[in-house]
Amino acid sequence: MASNNGVNDDGGLIVSFGEMLIDFVPTVSGVSLAEAPGFLKAPGGAPANVAIAVSRLGGKSAFVGKLGDDEFGHMLAGILKENGVSGNGICFDQGARTALAFVTLKSDGDREFMFYRNPSADMLLTPDELNLELIRSAKVFHYGSISLIVEPCRSAHLKAMEVAKDAGALLSYDPNLRLPLWPSAKEAREQIMSIWDKAEVIKVSDNELEFLTGSDKIDDESAMSLWHPNLKLLLVTLGDKGCNYYTKHFHGTVGAFQVKAVDTTGAGDSFVGALLTKIVDDQSVLEDEGKLKEILRYACACGAITTTKKGAIPALPTVPELDVFLNAHH
Repeated sequence: MASNNGVNDDGGLIVSFGEMLIDFVPTVSGVSLAEAPGFLKAPGGAPANVAIAVSRLGGKSAFVGKLGDDEFGHMLAGILKENGVSGNGICFDQGARTALAFVTLKSDGDREFMFYRNPSADMLLTPDELNLELIRSAKVFHYGSISLIVEPCRSAHLKAMEVAKDAGALLSYDPNLRLPLWPSAKEAREQIMSIWDKAEVIKVSDNELEFLTGSDKIDDESAMSLWHPNLKLLLVTLGDKGCNYYTKHFHGTVGAFQVKAVDTTGAGDSFVGALLTKIVDDQSVLEDEGKLKEILRYACACGAITTTKKGAIPALPTVPELDVFLNAHH
């Protein structure tokens, strides 16, 4: 069947838009990039991580973006396919390479990035290359902010959002701030906020909340300063302290699971993938605090499991892994 873009028909489709790249992670933790004796390649890129997280949890997902027509690009497309993500939104650029990032884990499990993109293939996606049929079939359309940094990708991002919205998709936004990629902090803040009032579900980390509000307070007042009338759910993730949630009618906190974190890469994407998988076919749960808290606990569990292994995609949990984890932490 050509009409469904090669995606099976049960359950709503979650389409992730943006970058997929290769993270090179040092073989030894707790050293600077310069001191690392060697690197392992780990596929990543927040929107692609979310797509795979969804698929691993039994959801239906597709990825829209551009890769280099090179060994790494074809490897990444293969990884999406192996993980059950539809690749019908992927195109390949013959002139530009797949993006690379060198990521070092400092001794506390936090990360430092160095990017190779000048320009990388994902930055060169044009509006004309979008698979509009696939985007229109999305029940949820998820994206970040890295695709807003330069043209033509920015125009492709804006068009994809508009097409998804017109077709009735729920818009989900995780800015996923990577300051080294932006010309300036001011530009990053302006561009991230330029599409803010379109999204209906937004997830920010505590650091991103501080960056966007200019306040060093992680509190309700600070979070609510980012509220806008189209928003159905605002989430502030707090690392190993869980997350705060805000809706039109209620707000609260869901605690985290205590695990030994090895690598925090992909934890936020795992959290988002779990959330979207649980709400794609029933958005009414966003208005039921009890059900929403249950879903956020599930999402926090996914995030926690992801921190216990190195690399983002290899660490994204499956449903059986989650069941075991949740039973152990009952």
